[in-house]
Amino acid sequence: MSEQPILEINNLTVHYGAIQALKEVHLVINEGEVVTLIGANGAGKSTTLRTISSLLTPRSGTVRFQGHDILKLRPDEVVRAGIAHVPEGRRVLARLTVEDNLLLGAFTRSDNAAIARDLQAQFVRFPRLLERRKQVAGTLSGGEQQMLALARALMSRPRLLLLDEPSLGLAPIIVREIFGIIRELSQAGMTILLVEQNATLALKNSARGYVLEAGQITLEGLASALVNDDRVRRAYLG
Repeated sequence: MSEQPILEINNLTVHYGAIQALKEVHLVINEGEVVTLIGANGAGKSTTLRTISSLLTPRSGTVRFQGHDILKLRPDEVVRAGIAHVPEGRRVLARLTVEDNLLLGAFTRSDNAAIARDLQAQFVRFPRLLERRKQVAGTLSGGEQQMLALARALMSRPRLLLLDEPSLGLAPIIVREIFGIIRELSQAGMTILLVEQNATLALKNSARGYVLEAGQITLEGLASALVNDDRVRRAYLG
């Protein structure tokens, strides 16, 4: 792992109008790590990811990626910088085909031969998408749409992958498949910030974790320690 964190968030404060969504959040991710952000609904997890992606503008604080301040970048510039975001709810382009969704994931790139190779690589990683490559994305099952959203993000060749609730609403067999892909990506060196309702599953697939409560980080540490922390077990692990 590199000495300098790939992502460093300091004193991040975000408001929705008069409502404070994040208060002085501090978070660090090192290159090659999977880090989980856990918390109840409304704790500010998605807000954190959306702010990193420049979809929200904070009241104060800094977000540095590979040593550079990215808060003033447009969302497309954040993608060009090397951050891909798989939002909660998949957000596939329902009227376009699977293949067109994937090609749009590479919109920041101009290396056509490499894009074609990466497209084939996604079809190898997600065989179901190959079977449905000409199918309109809106007709896919929820699990297939999640696979498509993840594959589309990977088409930008990110250095950091933001995953927001990848298992939400999916059957257990599909959840296992999605987390199998997350493990593969991690083993290949991908850096991942994971927001996930299934805290046990998330922590078991992470190096470290942060607990977010009412917009503030209240706990952080090794994932193995958080799994065994009584406060975490009572609140999030059932």
